[in-house]
Amino acid sequence: MAKKTPDAIALLVGDHRKVAGLFKKFEKARAPQKGKLAREICLELSVHTMIEETIFYPALNGKVEDDLLDESHVEHDSAKVIIADILANRPGSGFYDAKVKVLSEIIKHHVKEEEQRGGLFTQARKAKVDLVALRERMEASKEELAAKYKRSIPTPTVRALRKPRVKAGKPVGR
Repeated sequence: MAKKTPDAIALLVGDHRKVAGLFKKFEKARAPQKGKLAREICLELSVHTMIEETIFYPALNGKVEDDLLDESHVEHDSAKVIIADILANRPGSGFYDAKVKVLSEIIKHHVKEEEQRGGLFTQARKAKVDLVALRERMEASKEELAAKYKRSIPTPTVRALRKPRVKAGKPVGR
């Protein structure tokens, strides 16, 4: 049997598994480790969302259901808002652990939507996109972004959400 060449979907699935493992470590970690783990989660997700949004999703435009791509962008933006908040705070600050937990839940949902039968990855395979060539582009960009973001993770840019008109206040009942 011929060995299957890793493609873009294999790269993304590998990212999904790595981040899932980091979330599990965070749940079990003690306070001193949480900040480092949360930053690593934010770094991995920032790089991952960037390569999906700038390389993977554009290659699928018009070849998969538009609704799936639209939902993916909104899910990314929702995650980015929480990532920015996590990066702006420290472990032990208000709602820090809860923010990481909710980020984990958003990502679990997003991964399910991409990986499930009939989901984005299934449709990408059926679209006959050159997923091996796409992986090469994504891998090169991923390495460059990871090196750049290790120094400083940039403030995430949301593309699907508009600036919210909300006021921050104190939690009810506290």
